[in-house]
Amino acid sequence: MSNLRWGIDLGGTKIEAVALNGTTVLARHRIATEADRGYRHIIARIKVALEEVERQSGEKANRLGIGTPGTLDPQSRLMRGCNSTALNGQNLLQDLQEALRRDVKIANDANCFALAEARMGAGRGYPVVFGVIMGTGVGGGIAVDGTAISGLQGIAGEWGHNNLVPEGNPCYCGRRGCVETVLSGPALERHYESLAKVSRKLPEIVGRHRDGSDEFATATISRLFQMFGLAIAPIVNTLDPDAIILGGGVGNIRELIVEGAQAAKPHIFNPNPQIRLLSPELGDSAGVFGAAFL
Repeated sequence: MSNLRWGIDLGGTKIEAVALNGTTVLARHRIATEADRGYRHIIARIKVALEEVERQSGEKANRLGIGTPGTLDPQSRLMRGCNSTALNGQNLLQDLQEALRRDVKIANDANCFALAEARMGAGRGYPVVFGVIMGTGVGGGIAVDGTAISGLQGIAGEWGHNNLVPEGNPCYCGRRGCVETVLSGPALERHYESLAKVSRKLPEIVGRHRDGSDEFATATISRLFQMFGLAIAPIVNTLDPDAIILGGGVGNIRELIVEGAQAAKPHIFNPNPQIRLLSPELGDSAGVFGAAFL
């Protein structure tokens, strides 16, 4: 049987499969998820992606890790919180093991991101890594000594659904004022529009802030820094991670590394707080690498 590490990143629009020899990519393949064709079709597409990397590598997987856009509930064994809604309420782990005829371990894609950056990326050498994903949504994952931490309920690291603004905007989770409703890309765009009375995409808002041409853009990005500091401070106070890796379209705003840390400091239980915010090193392949390390 193969001694390679095999991983699959199941995304809303793409599925990526990889075979790793240590930390070296031996084979990789991406295909469209085609999620609109239903749950069973998604499983069939995962099988296609896996078989292609097996063909490229000339070896067969005996076990593999899969990163998912949601959480496997440890009690019900069903998927929940998936933005690919066809997965919700499904026994994905069992169905994958039956379809692929291999041992499978699955984890939330944010956990895979944190694990990959801890093993291969910006978090190498740090015992406790918190991986932040701020993009269309907001999520997080924890890796301790190179192992992903899921928690009792499978929600470890889910800081995106901590309350940030009491009685704030409604969140898809059914609550109001979650971190995601404030710090996600769409939330920032909505805030800008509420000020400027015109709609712009986040990259343009960031650019207009940087060149000083738009006071509403600057107000939006300044609020991002302050609210990020307020949101990340409880993570630092509770977990005290050695490194926090910032991923996603919002997380990649470079000023957040300095400004976000400064904004968090007044809320940290330490007179001289250290907050190590780092940019990711693995790009959009972090998820599939992390899956392979499961």
